[in-house]
Order: sequence, then structure tokens, then C-alpha cells
Amino acid sequence: MSPANLRPFAGIRADLALGWPEAAHRIGAGLALLAPLGVLLPMVHGRLAGSPLASLARSVAAGALLSLAIELLQTGVPGQVVDIDSILLNTVGVGLAHLAVVPLVRSVLRRRAETRVRAAGLRPEELSQGRTPTIPRVGMAP
Repeated sequence: MSPANLRPFAGIRADLALGWPEAAHRIGAGLALLAPLGVLLPMVHGRLAGSPLASLARSVAAGALLSLAIELLQTGVPGQVVDIDSILLNTVGVGLAHLAVVPLVRSVLRRRAETRVRAAGLRPEELSQGRTPTIPRVGMAP
């Protein structure tokens, strides 16, 4: 059993020493493991007009914490040790997926919402819940 890798980029350097095909496979697997979170977490919140930087920061922080939790839980499995490079690669994968997909999807959804607003003749603030219903006034009984 190898000791825990607590030196950043030591495992990546070791992967690169194995040759490009093997290094690309290992590094790509580390990047892709939690990458879907970079797309799914912002979509769960549903904000189209939110700050892109804040959204990226929230996604990357959540990815880093989840990756850290997974690494710490793996220490309970025989033969598994903490690898800081795995945490780094997973976190970078979340950020790259977020940067590659979320701005494009948000702009498409924003355009679609604006088109719906124009087609329905609604004001933008009425879009989310529709028009406020009005109740005709009924006189009070004596």
C-alpha cells in the first residue's frame, strides 16, 4: 500500500511519466468524475439572471467539498489512501464543465424566456407566475 499523496501535482507528474496515452486517460478520468456537477448544480437553482462568477464559485466550492468528502470516506476502504491530486482534478473538472456549458445554456434559456414574454404580451416580472388573478367585487350582505 502506498502512502497518502499530500503533495500537489506529484501524482500528475507520475502519470505524465507513464506516457501520454496513459496520462491522458488517468487525468481525463479525474477531470470527468465530478464534472456533471458543474452543470447540474447551477441548473438546480434555476436562476437565469444570477452572477456568472458567483455561480462558478458556488459550483467549484461544492465540487471541492464533495471531492474532499469522497477522498476522506475512501480512507475507510482497505488499500485506498488520500490523494490530493484527485481532489484537484475533480475540482478543476467541475469548473471546466461549468465554464463550458452553463453560460451557453443560460443565454439560450434567457432568449427563450424573452421570446415567451413578447409572445404573451406580459411584463418580465409577470412571466414567472403569470398575471395576478382579479376577483370581481361582491357587495356585502346586510
